[in-house]
Amino acid sequence: MRINNPFAVPLPSTAKEEKKSTAAVNFGELLQNALEKVNLSQLEAEAVSSKLITGEIEDLHQVMIAVEKAGLSLQLTVQVTNKIIEAYKEITRMQV
Repeated sequence: MRINNPFAVPLPSTAKEEKKSTAAVNFGELLQNALEKVNLSQLEAEAVSSKLITGEIEDLHQVMIAVEKAGLSLQLTVQVTNKIIEAYKEITRMQV
């Protein structure tokens, strides 16, 4: 008997359904893309804040959301950087 649950979480897609890219992305490019996204969110928050100050935007919620997004992405970047440095230090302390 099959029960339809409206709160059921869908299963992750299988490998057949996923699109495979032909070019492998290296770690440096991945990091560079992530940092560019963080930078763009910072620039967007700055632009929206400037528009609020000049009176072009009256919706404070839009500004607060953009600023919080930028702040959270920056905090995440700092934490990931700290973890990478910590892992590197741990590897260098290992004795072979």
